Amino acid sequence: MAELCDLQVHVNSHHTFFVNEDIISKFSGKLRRIIKQEKRRIQIRNSGIEIVDFPGGPYGFELASRFCYNRGRITITVSNVSLLHCSALFLGMTQKNGASPNLFEKTEDFLQGMFYWSWNDVITCLKSCESFFSYAESSPSDLIQKLMNSLSAKIAQNSDENLITSSSSSSSSPDTPASGITRSNSNSSKKTWWFNDLTILPPQIIESLVKTLGGYGSDNNSLVLTRFLLHYLKSSPFKKTQNKSSSSGDGYFGNIADTAVHGVIRMGKSSFTCRGLLSVLRVVSGFGLSRECRFGLERLIGGALDEATLDDLLVSSSCGVGGGGVVYDVNLVVRLIRVFVHENNKEVVKMKKVGRLVDKYLGEIAPDHNLKIAKFLVVAESLPDFARDCFDGVYRAIDTYLQSSSHNAAVENHFINWRTVHRPKDFSPSVSVHILVISESWYLQSHPTLSLDERSRICRCLNYEKLSLEACKDLARNPRIPPRIAVQALASQHPLIITNLPPTKTDFDQNYYHETTPTLSPLISNSTHKEVVYKRVNSYPEEEEEDEEDKNEEDMKLNLQRMQKRVVQLERECREMKGKMSRIAKNNTPTDPPRVSYNYRGLPRLC
Repeated sequence: MAELCDLQVHVNSHHTFFVNEDIISKFSGKLRRIIKQEKRRIQIRNSGIEIVDFPGGPYGFELASRFCYNRGRITITVSNVSLLHCSALFLGMTQKNGASPNLFEKTEDFLQGMFYWSWNDVITCLKSCESFFSYAESSPSDLIQKLMNSLSAKIAQNSDENLITSSSSSSSSPDTPASGITRSNSNSSKKTWWFNDLTILPPQIIESLVKTLGGYGSDNNSLVLTRFLLHYLKSSPFKKTQNKSSSSGDGYFGNIADTAVHGVIRMGKSSFTCRGLLSVLRVVSGFGLSRECRFGLERLIGGALDEATLDDLLVSSSCGVGGGGVVYDVNLVVRLIRVFVHENNKEVVKMKKVGRLVDKYLGEIAPDHNLKIAKFLVVAESLPDFARDCFDGVYRAIDTYLQSSSHNAAVENHFINWRTVHRPKDFSPSVSVHILVISESWYLQSHPTLSLDERSRICRCLNYEKLSLEACKDLARNPRIPPRIAVQALASQHPLIITNLPPTKTDFDQNYYHETTPTLSPLISNSTHKEVVYKRVNSYPEEEEEDEEDKNEEDMKLNLQRMQKRVVQLERECREMKGKMSRIAKNNTPTDPPRVSYNYRGLPRLC
C-alpha cells in the first residue's frame, strides 16, 4: 500500500488524499512541477502537499483523481462539467502538459454544445457552480459568461419583448408569477414564465446575470427585469441563510435590491401604484438597501400617500415586539408623511384625505405598549392643522393609548359618583361646574404608568376648537384625561354650547337651567346619566344690550381663570391623597387588606 499511495495531498486543510505520485503527476502539470521543485523527496512523502482554494473542494479533487486513475476516462454531465473544467484548469490538466487525453479538452468539447442544451440543463449547470463561482467567473475560459449568454438567449427566444428595453405603463406590483416555462396567452405570463425557475440560483449568479443583461445598478430601465428581481428577493430560498447585509448595500442581496429599486424609481408612478410601491419597500427592506435607494423609494411613496390605505401603512418594524420595539415601523410613516406634506402642502383635498388616513393609523398603533408618547405625538403633529376638519379621531386614539398603558395594572373594582355643585364660593354666579367624585381605589389604578404631566403632554396635539360637542363632553367625563385639559376643552366649546341651547319662554328671573340626558359615552360604562348646566340666553334679542354682552364675556373669562386655578389646587390634593393611600397600603398586612369607605369624598373633577 505504501508503494501504491506514496503521496499525500491535503486539500483545503480539510481532507487528505493518498495517491500514487506517478499516476497523478502524469496528468497534472501543476503537481508535477511541485514535486520536481522539492529537493527533499523524503519530506514530501512524510508531510505531503498542501493545496489551498481548490475549486469544488475535496469532491473536485476526487473527480480529477478518478480521471487520472481511469486513464483519461470519466463520464461528463451537465451537473459535473463545470467542476471538472475548473479542476482541470487548477491542476494544469491541459494540452500543454503533453498528456493525452487531457481533462480540459474533454470538458471544452462538452461545453461546445451548450447552445443546444435545454433550459433546465443550463440552469443545472449554473447551479453546480455555486461552491466555486468566484474561480469559475475569473477563469480564462469565461465559463460563467458562456452560461449567462446561453441563459439570456433562451429567455429572449421565448419572450415577446427585449428583456432590457421592455417597459409597461400598467400598474404593477411584485406578485408571484406562475412557475415553470408553461406560458398562457396573457402578456404577463409570457414575460414572467422564467421567474420561478431562476429562484433556485444563488444571489451571486443572479447578480452576474443582471450584469450580463446590461441592467445592473442604475442602468436598470426594464420593468420585466425589475419585477424578476423583486420576485427573486421575495421567493429565493437563499435569503433564509444569508447574513444580513450592511446598511450601505454590501453583499449580493443588497446589490440586487438596489438594482431593483433603481428600476422602480425609473418606472415611477406610471408602472407602480402606491400599494405596489409599499409592497416593494416591504420586500427590499430586509436586504441592506442603500441610503440613496431608500430615500428615492420613500420619496416616490410619500408623493402618492393620498392613494394609500391603512393596511398599506402597517409595515412591520425590524425590531418587533420580541426585540422590545414597536410592532409597526412608525418612523417610516413619519418620513412618508413629511414627504407628502412637502410636495402637497397646497393641495387641501389631498391633505384632508391623508389626515383621515393618519387618524386611522394613530388608532391602530395606539394600543402598542412599547409606543412612546414622543413617537405618538410626532405622528399626530406631522400634518398641519388644516389637514383635519375634526380632531375626534385623534382624541379616540389618545384615549386608546391611555387605556392600553394601564391595561396590565392590578386593579380593584371601582365606582364613580356624579355630583353637581352649584356656584362654589370662589366662582361667580354665572358659572356652574360638574364635579366627578372618584374613590380612592379607582384613582390608584387609573393609569399608573403615566404621570399627570405625561397625560397632559399627549393631549397637546388636540385642537379643542375642532372637537365635536359630543367628543368634548366625552373628553370632560373621561377619567384618564387630566382636569386641566378638560377645562380647556370645555372653554373652547362654550360658544358652541350657547349656540345649541334651546330658548325657553318662562323662568326669566333665573340665570341657569339644568338639562339631564342619558349618558352616551362608551368610555364610562358605570355612569348612567349626566347633568350639564347651561347659561341662560335671552330669547328676546331686542332686550339685549351690547355692553351687557361684553360684561358677560369678561366675567366668563375671569371665571375660567378661577376654574383653572382651582384645578391646580385639586391636582395638588390628588398627589397628596395618592401618597397617603400608598402609605396606608404599605402598613396593612396581606391578610387584612385596606377597606375603602364608600362615604369618602374623593378628589373632585371638573367636567
